[in-house]
Amino acid sequence: MQIRRLKIRKEFLKAAKGHAARRHLVVVQGIDRRDGQQHVGEGFTTTKKIGGAVVRNRARRRLRVAARELLPKYAKPGYDYVFIARAGTAAAPWERLLDDVETALIRLHWDKSAQ
Repeated sequence: MQIRRLKIRKEFLKAAKGHAARRHLVVVQGIDRRDGQQHVGEGFTTTKKIGGAVVRNRARRRLRVAARELLPKYAKPGYDYVFIARAGTAAAPWERLLDDVETALIRLHWDKSAQ
């Protein structure tokens, strides 16, 4: 499965219209692109609410590594995912962050299939 980075604001806004799974350390938004392409899109964002530039960059880097580990297992082809850091993402224990991201990805697709 090929993973492609989301870079354009329009792609982030489109993902925001999809489903979201919220956890203590991360929010994961996902949407089925319905364009027939099989790659997976990933995007990362942080807000100034969680801290200064150093904290935001650290949180974003940690989310990138977590996504690199977990998307091959849990992502569905044709979906775009946006990972939003929350307060504590930069300083949380690694296992806790991985657990929150994994649970959010599972829940994202479980909520969609339950509807």
